[in-house]
Amino acid sequence: MLPTPEQIHQYIAAGLDCTHLQVEGDGQHFQAVIVCAAFAGKRLIQRHQMVYAVLGERMREEIHALSMKTLTPDEYQA
Repeated sequence: MLPTPEQIHQYIAAGLDCTHLQVEGDGQHFQAVIVCAAFAGKRLIQRHQMVYAVLGERMREEIHALSMKTLTPDEYQA
């Protein structure tokens, strides 16, 4: 069974303290806007690695593609 955007939202929210989280997708390809204070001081690749770590094996087994915008709360407000 293909994951839903709501499930991906739950997976990310369970592992990161997000101030804003939006996930859209069709079951195979997903787009996410993830706003998290823990991203402060991190490079883009480090932010993405944090999200991949939260998703773990789901990235290999359930999620075909995930496009992300990873922002700090200040970046999101700007």
